[in-house]
Amino acid sequence: MPGRSRDDAGADTRNHEVNAQYSAKSDGVEFASSVSRHVLILGLVCFLTFFAGLGRGAIGDSDEAFYAEAAREMVHSGDWLTPHYNYELRFQKPILFYWFVAVAYKAAGVGEAAARVPSALAGLGLSLLTYLVGRRWFDAATGFFAATIVATSFGYFSIGRLSLPDLPLAFFIAAATWGLIEGVGVPLAAPAVSPARRRTWLACAAVMMGLGLLAKGPVALVLPMLAVAPVWWKERPSGRAGDVVGWQPRVTDVLLVAGLVTLVAAPWFLAMLQHHGPAYIHRFFVGENLERFATDRYNDPRPFWFYVPIVLGGLLPWSPFILLWLPTWRRVFSGTRLVTRAEWRAILWAAVPLVFYSLSIGKQPRYILPMLPPMALLLARSVLARLPDAPVRMPRQTALAWCGTLSALILFTLGVLLHRARPLLFALTPSLALVGSGVITIAAVSVLVASWSRRRWALPVTLAAASIATLLSLQYSVATAADLEPVQVMARTYTAVYHGEPSATHRVFVRNLVFYTGVKQTDLVEPAAVVAFLQQSTRVLCVITRDDLDRLTRDHGLQTRTLAEVQYFNPAGVRLRTLLWPDPSRDLETVLLVTNQ
Repeated sequence: MPGRSRDDAGADTRNHEVNAQYSAKSDGVEFASSVSRHVLILGLVCFLTFFAGLGRGAIGDSDEAFYAEAAREMVHSGDWLTPHYNYELRFQKPILFYWFVAVAYKAAGVGEAAARVPSALAGLGLSLLTYLVGRRWFDAATGFFAATIVATSFGYFSIGRLSLPDLPLAFFIAAATWGLIEGVGVPLAAPAVSPARRRTWLACAAVMMGLGLLAKGPVALVLPMLAVAPVWWKERPSGRAGDVVGWQPRVTDVLLVAGLVTLVAAPWFLAMLQHHGPAYIHRFFVGENLERFATDRYNDPRPFWFYVPIVLGGLLPWSPFILLWLPTWRRVFSGTRLVTRAEWRAILWAAVPLVFYSLSIGKQPRYILPMLPPMALLLARSVLARLPDAPVRMPRQTALAWCGTLSALILFTLGVLLHRARPLLFALTPSLALVGSGVITIAAVSVLVASWSRRRWALPVTLAAASIATLLSLQYSVATAADLEPVQVMARTYTAVYHGEPSATHRVFVRNLVFYTGVKQTDLVEPAAVVAFLQQSTRVLCVITRDDLDRLTRDHGLQTRTLAEVQYFNPAGVRLRTLLWPDPSRDLETVLLVTNQ
């Protein structure tokens, strides 16, 4: 064979370089196509679980009314510095969520959907963030599956459809935690990361912590730092030869994080200090944070294990798959399986909020939301490791099938309970309630069949679809259409008869009536205050239940005239007995609008 010329060798080199560039370009195109496809699907799922029917159901007589009404008053008054609720100063929470809702009002008008859009967007953001974390720490399938779990879990669905700052806070905490871990930890996919890249991660985390501080409070700083501390300690450089170099603390990095948090959050707090003096700072940082955490001033004491059923319920219908962790941990403790660095990070990320809030005195179910994304990542890993490719025979595959069966039973039970609750859902047509319970039942049967299918992706895909169908059924059967809720009906009558007289509520529509009437309401807590209010010589209006009015009339001889009445099912009064044996005569309240003249 004739010898090869230098030009031939050069041509081969150039061809190799071209092929390498083409291969890298093809890989990049394939990566971008995969991400785009996953994001598109997740966007559709999140639209169905967070946005579809978002305006159905009135603003609740709960904490939701505080934020929806305060933002309405902000837009009406033009005061974008100080929150007001019921036309009085509201010092309980910072400003950011009020701004979010107020901007939504300015863009779309005051209404239930606009009040809830920031929470729904946070749900979408948490799903996409979980996908990105899972893809970076594990693989694309894990990230996509975990993001689907986040988007279809009952906990995020329920909070994502309320005008509350807790889901945006969970997003800020999750983003900050991820940024801090990437900034201080050992890189999972590369042997080293540049200081500039680490500073970028730390800067993003600092901005998220600042926004979280401005949305809810110091917990947005505490939780990410508590989560990242053990990660840094475990992955810190030891100085041994061959070690992968982790983050070495530098004063400049600390100043960068502290400076950005201050830059984002401090201006509004300083403006409040200048405008209102130290009263706000003391009320918020001491009363709403330290006392809420360490005392029972705001919440009744609850047991240490309070959040265990909350987490299990929040992850439904996926929580039965937590049982798959038991054999894994048995192998870990026996030394036959190692926990990867990425898994340790997710475990620490999930454990910190659980332990932190379990130690607090003032517990609320929605506080635990920041732990769901890492829980979803760990669940996704466990399920994907056991997806069968053949008929269900192996023990690992059988365990997966039984977990799916348990999820199906939970969905079936939910459908039965919804069917039994029809007598209490008086604002709905009976056929709509039947359709909702029927859809949930069909979804449960589909999950049961898929659990024992030989197809690899049948179970997770079917369970995700069943969860979406269940959530939409609940949204469109339990939540009534616009203007049919009792508080909305009462507000229309109230507005028609109101002529500027003093107005009050007693133990019903205490928080949300002002949103629908725009009239300042006096909250009469004690029965004696109701008697004194209705015995005034001038005309007054009062919203009260028939049972309370009858009792006060019998005891104090009140003379009132009823202007309107509505039937009301109070969700806050739901007990297990209510779901199992619903009784309209016991579980429905008659709410009256009365006047003393």
